[in-house]
Amino acid sequence: MKRTPAAAVVALSLLLVPAGCGSSAASPTAGPNASLTAQAAGTSDPSAPSGLTTHGVGHVSGTPDVVTITIGVQNTAPHAGDALSANAAKANAVIASLKSHGVATADIQTSQLSLYPQYDNGSANTIRGYQVTNSVTAKLHAVAKAGEAIDAAVTAAGDAGRLQGVSFSFNDDSGLLVRARADAVAAAKTQAQQLADASGAKLGTLRSLSEDSRSSAVPYAPAAGVADRAATPVQSGSQELTISVTAVWNLA
Repeated sequence: MKRTPAAAVVALSLLLVPAGCGSSAASPTAGPNASLTAQAAGTSDPSAPSGLTTHGVGHVSGTPDVVTITIGVQNTAPHAGDALSANAAKANAVIASLKSHGVATADIQTSQLSLYPQYDNGSANTIRGYQVTNSVTAKLHAVAKAGEAIDAAVTAAGDAGRLQGVSFSFNDDSGLLVRARADAVAAAKTQAQQLADASGAKLGTLRSLSEDSRSSAVPYAPAAGVADRAATPVQSGSQELTISVTAVWNLA
């Protein structure tokens, strides 16, 4: 009986070894703001052209120009109606104070409003009063004056005032995102060329490109305030935006 020889199957696997992990050779990168990883792209269709998948990450930093604050007013009274009435007066004073410091009405929003009974210790049936919490979230576009606005708003609320949070963001981050995307794509392309050269293949055209994720963080903030400043110190520091992309390339 005549036997047909088995078909030979050859698999190519490419692996990038990060600098300092088993290799003393320096690897070129797409710049100080790029992180690189890559892997070979396989396919179960033998007629499909060879492909290579790479991943690139771009990082850019900028100074936030918007500070978002949340100020709450919390008080208790023996009766629910009295608690609500007293709280409303303080909350309106907080809102008026924010507006007097240049915060637009459109940038002020009620973020929490609650009324709960307060019980005597050891008794779940005896109500000793009612607690009301009214929180206002406001966006301040003058970061340098945020401390003064916070102080004035909390003062308007008196002892019922609560500063519940401060965060920073960009009014328009489109320019930073453009730079981060450019760095990420450049990183993916550089890595594809490295792998193609290492395997003896020729890098072809881009087959597909997708944005995997976007994130932001505040990795650094300067020391807060100066000794002769009366207002609460608020400093935005530097905020980092990160874009991650995946690219698939044809190989010749």
